[in-house]
Amino acid sequence: MKAVGYFDPGAIDRDDALVDVELPTPSPEGRDLLVRVRAVSVNPVDYKIRQSRTTDRDVPAILGWDAVGEVFEAGEQATLFKPGDQVWYAGAINRPGTNAEFHLVDERIVGRKPSGVADAAAAALPLTALTAYEMLFDRLRVNDPVHGAASAALIVGGAGGVGSIAIQLLRALTDLTVIATASRPETMAWAMELGAHHVIDHRKPLPEQIASLDLGQPGYVFSTTHTGSYIDQVAELIAPQGRFGLIDDPETLNIMPFKLKAVSTHWELMFTRSLFETPDMDRQGAILNEVAALIEDGKIRSTATETLGRIGAETLKKAHRILESGTARGKLVLDGF
Repeated sequence: MKAVGYFDPGAIDRDDALVDVELPTPSPEGRDLLVRVRAVSVNPVDYKIRQSRTTDRDVPAILGWDAVGEVFEAGEQATLFKPGDQVWYAGAINRPGTNAEFHLVDERIVGRKPSGVADAAAAALPLTALTAYEMLFDRLRVNDPVHGAASAALIVGGAGGVGSIAIQLLRALTDLTVIATASRPETMAWAMELGAHHVIDHRKPLPEQIASLDLGQPGYVFSTTHTGSYIDQVAELIAPQGRFGLIDDPETLNIMPFKLKAVSTHWELMFTRSLFETPDMDRQGAILNEVAALIEDGKIRSTATETLGRIGAETLKKAHRILESGTARGKLVLDGF
């Protein structure tokens, strides 16, 4: 089967940063599904792993943690899907990724692909939708009010992949006022288009901009990027007993300013359930099915902003470069081999 991977970690500007390879087609066992991949998207986790994770030099590391495809074969213990089913999922970080014609994935973290949506458009969503949903509803518990706080949520980095779907989930499933941050005219417009009630500039002081909205202090803050740069501002603007969540990897994170307000801090990693095979691992499949229904009902739209071409080393390198530049809006997708 065709696949794209790397043998040596490092910078994207090398000819062999990502290479096209031929690999044996795997066979499913247990609860695994063998999926024929039709479309993928690219996430920051792809380039972070490509930069740092070593391989054994004989077998390439295959990246990719978003896929839409068709079940080709099912393991002997699989009961949720059968060959021919159309599925979508984000996969597991401790297994080979989706940048391959055929891919093995545990059925418990797979959902049915939303109907009436193109493969590439659907491929933009699984990882970011799971990340945003788990943070908002499992970690921050945004439907559990923070007493005395404004009924509002602030999303730092509202125009990125996760922020783009978090805005939509909040609008579809809560009555909260959604405040997003962005910095460029096109990203501010994008966040508004997706449903944010207010968009503020994260290059300017956040507490003053929040105060100017005359809503009060938000009970929930979800930081998707550059958390280390905003932590003191968040401590100032968040309501007492508020809930703060983050998904990025700051070099240091001093949460001592949260103590006076008893702010709880939540780190979300979408891969935790599959990595540790937690008893509620199948919740990810349920979340993906719920998101699929929201899409079919017209309450959520794809966050794909550009289809770069076919799945291959050159197009994936282009995607990595764009993501590493920090200028991406929404999600980059690739369609077919």
